[in-house]
Amino acid sequence: MPLILISGYPSSGKTYRSQQILDFFTRKISESEEPEVKRLKVHHFDDQGLGLSRDVYATARAEKDARATLSSAIKRVLSRDAVIVADGMNYIKGFRYQLYCEAKAVQTPNCVVHVGTPPDKCRVLNEVALKTATGGYEPEIFDNLVFRYEEPNGMSRWDSPLFTVPYDDAEPPYEAIWEAMIGSEGKAKVVRPNTATVLKPASDQNYLYELDKTTSEIVAAISAWQQDHAGEGGDEISVPGAETKILLPLAPPSLPQLQRLRRQFTTLNRQHSVSKGRLRELFIDYLNDAFQS
Repeated sequence: MPLILISGYPSSGKTYRSQQILDFFTRKISESEEPEVKRLKVHHFDDQGLGLSRDVYATARAEKDARATLSSAIKRVLSRDAVIVADGMNYIKGFRYQLYCEAKAVQTPNCVVHVGTPPDKCRVLNEVALKTATGGYEPEIFDNLVFRYEEPNGMSRWDSPLFTVPYDDAEPPYEAIWEAMIGSEGKAKVVRPNTATVLKPASDQNYLYELDKTTSEIVAAISAWQQDHAGEGGDEISVPGAETKILLPLAPPSLPQLQRLRRQFTTLNRQHSVSKGRLRELFIDYLNDAFQS
């Protein structure tokens, strides 16, 4: 059932908002007369519950391991009979995309709740937390996380539907979230998976080779086009063998940015045995979504 990702700056109040949503969903499920809703179980995952300290964000390796821990915990219970509230930083759009794919693969809806507390307010709250038993983020880690935060964008399918909760709002939009995840009639929603998110064993021995080759060719095509056009942005690039065109943003992506997106895509699709003929279109779609977010 639904996967609700909580996202926000450090010390923005994510845990508080998560608890509000947990309490609301628990009450609604207990009051429902629909068997499909009554059987739902609510799960909550956060760094503290998973035994992760705030210091994991001090190094890239520790942070990567922490994200893997959260992802594994979610995948263990992700099903049509579970409501999961994932309370964590979730500040990297590639990670949100990964969890979006996991939800689609089990035909369950997902959404993102953005805790919209301004950075200056978060800084004050973090300084207070550092002086209490609840703890906070060390200043250097706090500043680094704020700098690297990739704000959710409702125009991206993995961040949609997106619910933003301003700091001054007493409560999240409970009913809107319930409607998006469960439905007004109380019937559990089922999401139809698409070709890109159905996990299958890789039956084609050449699949990984084609995945690497296709994505490399597209990155090379973009780089060559930018060299020929003096790094211009805001234009369309046609790729041989693909109907969809690459829509470059006004600020053209650098080669390291393109390589990072390529690595994210190949990692996410390494176990997805999709048609080799679809890889080109899927990667172009992925790039266009990333450029527009």
